[in-house]
Amino acid sequence: MSIASLPMYDWPEIREHTDAFLAGFARHSGLCMKLDRDSSYSDPWRNPDLIFSQTCGYPFSHEFKGLLSYVATPHYLCAGCKDATYSSFIFARKATPLQEFRGKIPAVNSMDSMSGMLALKLVFAPFVRGGEFFERKLITGGHLNSLQAVREGKADVCAIDAVCVALAKKYCPKVMEGLVIIAQSPLVPSLPFVTRSGDPDRLRIALTKTFADPELKTTLDALLMIGFSNLGAGAYDHITNLENALPPLNL
Repeated sequence: MSIASLPMYDWPEIREHTDAFLAGFARHSGLCMKLDRDSSYSDPWRNPDLIFSQTCGYPFSHEFKGLLSYVATPHYLCAGCKDATYSSFIFARKATPLQEFRGKIPAVNSMDSMSGMLALKLVFAPFVRGGEFFERKLITGGHLNSLQAVREGKADVCAIDAVCVALAKKYCPKVMEGLVIIAQSPLVPSLPFVTRSGDPDRLRIALTKTFADPELKTTLDALLMIGFSNLGAGAYDHITNLENALPPLNL
């Protein structure tokens, strides 16, 4: 049986909706697929049996470029997203000018994250001198962990993607308590749906049927998804271009 994974937003609070979305997608595709929740988030992307997944734009345009085949880019209905693009919000414990975070500690979910790592660099790049800005980084392993680290004073600032922010406000608002938004990163293509073993055209047809299915409206609303675009894999070169234009930054 082929495997699938949807690790980007598969929180316990919305897991039933993730299951329902994949079940509907499998039905419309006519494919048998098992949702892999046992591996680390990136392991399924290395599996040749992967039929459907969602990845971050940074690993898609870097480590997994040419290994994962592009399927589509979802649209999310939330602040900080526009059509098939999204951004990150920068959080701190109080409203503070960005330049005053020099020598402070950022919380970063992972170093291959567009929304948690590169977005932070894009926002703070104008204040960098000689590559030095932050004191050191705290790797947290997840966006919710980054918010918690800032809230508890273990770090001073973090970048959280707009979809995570909207889902957190809806399903676990306590993680946002005591935090304020101080900046927003540029828009980039949203997290793509990808495959290794599947036919992208067939999977896009299944997505069209999935998003048009009235029985899945509640599920899609819960996941904040309202449609998708076929941007093509080349759209994610924008992420690489943004990174290449940055000055050195000690993150």
